[in-house]
Amino acid sequence: METKWLEDFICLAETQSFRRAADARHVSQPAFSRRIQALEAWLGAELVDRKALPTRLTATGKAFYEQALDMLSQINGVRAEMGAKKPAVQTAIDFAAPHTLSLNYMPQWLTAVQKGFGSFPVRLLNQNVHDAVMTMVDGGCDLLLCYHHPRQAVQLDTGRYDMLVLGRETLRPYARRLEDGTPEFCVLDKDGAPIPFLSYSPNTFFGRMIELILRQTKCTLAFDKRYESDMAEGVKMMALQGQGLAFLPESMVTGDVADRLAPADGGRPEWSVQMDIRLYRERPTVQRSGKPTAARLWTYLADLNHALAGKDSQGVPDMDAAVEAEVRTEYVGAC
Repeated sequence: METKWLEDFICLAETQSFRRAADARHVSQPAFSRRIQALEAWLGAELVDRKALPTRLTATGKAFYEQALDMLSQINGVRAEMGAKKPAVQTAIDFAAPHTLSLNYMPQWLTAVQKGFGSFPVRLLNQNVHDAVMTMVDGGCDLLLCYHHPRQAVQLDTGRYDMLVLGRETLRPYARRLEDGTPEFCVLDKDGAPIPFLSYSPNTFFGRMIELILRQTKCTLAFDKRYESDMAEGVKMMALQGQGLAFLPESMVTGDVADRLAPADGGRPEWSVQMDIRLYRERPTVQRSGKPTAARLWTYLADLNHALAGKDSQGVPDMDAAVEAEVRTEYVGAC
């Protein structure tokens, strides 16, 4: 059983709505329903009366609700207690990050950082944006790497958490590249035919970013939804097969992929949106000082950010070594 199943069930019990609970948990409704079903399968009992409107719990579900609250409280208590007793000699740094950044940004960024800071072991937790943030809040990781946009902001208390901006990422539409180099589908097409569309589940981060793009363009295009997924990697693979137009982060469209996918926005900036790539940590306290390696890494990154920001503002191009050029490209991230 996963802890998030308990959190999902408690949310469902309190909202009495699969839709509202899925929104609160920042996942698609189908994905949320699957998690509730997984919990029921693990327990071997039905918890929800799906014939009733509004949604209500079965007798078993009502009994389990109180137990779920107790279990979650105990789990969080044990996690906090054990976290405070971790030996100071630990050196592995635990990162929580969304799947897209884990696959397409972190390997390159980590390689560049370790060239300047030195090698250190890493444990990576691949999650969606919401679960990655909650892992940080629950004390389950040392550092959180995630996207941020003012319209889909990461809600972390600035009095408790420190933040660094590592770079920027652009989300824009792509389609399979034809032999003449043009995209097979384009948002500027004027023939009126519906555009085959490869979409994200509504409550995903990228799904909400696409909603923002469509609002800012006042889009009147007809999209024929052919595919929907929580995962950008799946959307990309469908686009490579020519199944439709897809909004993808530019960091996913490099190398061989860039030879097979073409931007489908005609260079119009209103069809894209820029997002910060941010790194967070819980600010150390006397009671929770954190791992020494993570603290040293944070100081290194903060100093590097400050140095690069100072150079950019002064227009001074030098900071001596080839590593600086590599870090500027890979770490600050021409994403």
